[in-house]
Amino acid sequence: MEPPRLIIVIPCYNEEQVLPMTAPLFLSKIEELIGLNKVDASSRILFVNDGSLDSTWDIIQTLSGQSPHYSGISLSCNRGHQNALLAGLMEAREFCDITISIDCDGQDDINAINQMVDEYLSGAEIVYGVRDNRDSDSFFKRSSAQSFYKLMHRMGVKTIYNHADYRLVSSRVLKEFSHFKEVNIFLRGMFPLVGFKSTCVYYTRHKRIAGKSHYPLRKMLALAVDGITSLSIRPIRLITGLGFFFSIVSFLLMIFAFGSYFWGTTVPGWSSSLTITCFFGGIQLISLGVIGEYVGKIYLEVKQRPKYIISERTWDEEKK
Repeated sequence: MEPPRLIIVIPCYNEEQVLPMTAPLFLSKIEELIGLNKVDASSRILFVNDGSLDSTWDIIQTLSGQSPHYSGISLSCNRGHQNALLAGLMEAREFCDITISIDCDGQDDINAINQMVDEYLSGAEIVYGVRDNRDSDSFFKRSSAQSFYKLMHRMGVKTIYNHADYRLVSSRVLKEFSHFKEVNIFLRGMFPLVGFKSTCVYYTRHKRIAGKSHYPLRKMLALAVDGITSLSIRPIRLITGLGFFFSIVSFLLMIFAFGSYFWGTTVPGWSSSLTITCFFGGIQLISLGVIGEYVGKIYLEVKQRPKYIISERTWDEEKK
């Protein structure tokens, strides 16, 4: 059996500080795997520039001229981590047997790649990189991340606990995944839907080598909302259940109010009326907000705009 051709897909957004430090690490790993005859000698690293505002793309172009194992594409504007990663995977799928997606900040242990490749050679089509602990995170980051995965599970989104976007995916899986046409994407919840044989590789995550994280709490919350509303209708069903529950409560309160009136035990007052009005008004606004989120997703889907546009490729430059 010939060794598979591997392409490591690395999304980059404003990574001029960390990319020069981590790029040689990825290159060393590719060369190590080639030396062990685990991957083909034509294996590559594909950097995806997600509309960076700094010199990230210039660095990628320079790296591409230093080694044939470096290559890169640049999106026409910033489309977000998920779309940038998807662009890299779709670009790579025609030229490789397997892809491994990983962030460029050096936090994910690249030595886990060896075990991922071994699992693929043993028959797995998808290999999820899963953190074995969160000791390197702050208390807030750790608790918010754990709450994120628990919330996704309760909302009916099938995800791998403590798995982000560090995974091996075969070209066979990517071929089927290309049939997923939705605009609102949440990759860590979508790949389990494809099926095929999968397994997990556990690793310890390190601190970021340089630069700042581009995933603050605001983006994590946005990602959670996108994941839930793109892959689950459970919030709508919860609203329906709440509607039935409060309808029954309101009906019982009406019976109680009529009974109190005829029994002559009513006491004039506005506080209770105001409290009930505010409470049900809040429930209605929350319900409308959730429904509006789904309507907004439908609005984006029916327009069928492209999820990304590739403006440049390093190999186009190489041909000139």
